[in-house]
Amino acid sequence: MDLQRTPLHDLCREAKGRMVPFAGWEMPVQFSGLIAEHKAVREGVGMFDISHMGVLRIEGSNPKDALQTLVPTDLHRIGLGQACYTVLLNDKGGIRDDLIVYDQGETASGDGTLLVVINAACADSDTAWLKQQLEPRGFSVQDEKRDGVLLALQGPKAIGILETLSGESLHELPRFGHRLLHLQGLSDQVFCARTGYTGEDGAELLLSRTDGRQLWAQLLELEVAPCGLGARDTLRLEAAMHLYGQDMTASTNPFETGLGWLVHLEMPQDFIGRQALEQVVAEGASKRLVGLKLQGRAIARHDYPVLHNGEKVGVVTSGSWSPTLEEAIALALVPKELAKVGSELGVEIRGQVQPATVVKRPFYRRG
Repeated sequence: MDLQRTPLHDLCREAKGRMVPFAGWEMPVQFSGLIAEHKAVREGVGMFDISHMGVLRIEGSNPKDALQTLVPTDLHRIGLGQACYTVLLNDKGGIRDDLIVYDQGETASGDGTLLVVINAACADSDTAWLKQQLEPRGFSVQDEKRDGVLLALQGPKAIGILETLSGESLHELPRFGHRLLHLQGLSDQVFCARTGYTGEDGAELLLSRTDGRQLWAQLLELEVAPCGLGARDTLRLEAAMHLYGQDMTASTNPFETGLGWLVHLEMPQDFIGRQALEQVVAEGASKRLVGLKLQGRAIARHDYPVLHNGEKVGVVTSGSWSPTLEEAIALALVPKELAKVGSELGVEIRGQVQPATVVKRPFYRRG
């Protein structure tokens, strides 16, 4: 199957990006090197081409009420210019995908508008699912990104660069807030959301193809480091942010994966998977996602066995070397009785058992 390419593909190659297949796309895994890119985001600023992700526009009369039937998070807690992180569920309470919902208020005709950002690997199935659930009820579900660019600008210097390019203060734009910006040299307004997947401050920007390519060039001139999937993964893991398909799947529910805070069972509305989650609350989740720190330099990878007293009790969902902490870290699903901070476990790595300790998440939190 031919791999899709983003509008920034050739510019990534020109910047010496090493391209790899990812979720049906050809994407840069690194440019100057994973450690250098990771450090750039933690200490300065880096940019990521995330145009492989999906962006949908949902329009109609009270779209929050409609989408509320598909997610466990109370969407009426956010208003115009705000956003929230949530998950799509199946009937058993398993996670179909995670997503961010942005409230864009009303159109000139009075219809409500939501933007929904979804994962690349689930984009086709999510789009089909949302269309199936919402279009028969009179709602429009459209591709908002089309052939445009989604760009993540991340790091302690990210917002300052956007303020320089826009000539506007973003001090009052809160985490998960969003607005339209005019950036110098670009023809159209830019959708700017103070969100990200690195554990640092920053923004995610939705632009047209032409403006996206222009902004990439401008940011390179400002010595913003281009960063690839490798650094994106180590950054999000340090911040204990979930990766769909590994840390959460259709067979795990929010309470098992540490996302119980997304479930608002106190609201009266019904949603797909509610009954299953109510049963989990009544009985208790049998397993939990925990953070692990490993002794030595051996790295725990996805699907490696987690052991207790020589017996397999769980599995690593994500693992890497932490460039910031200079330690091997991992996320793992283990029985709830072993999920306490301080529990001593082991991870089998190439036939050897490496000692590991359950620690608080996230592993890294920006100061």
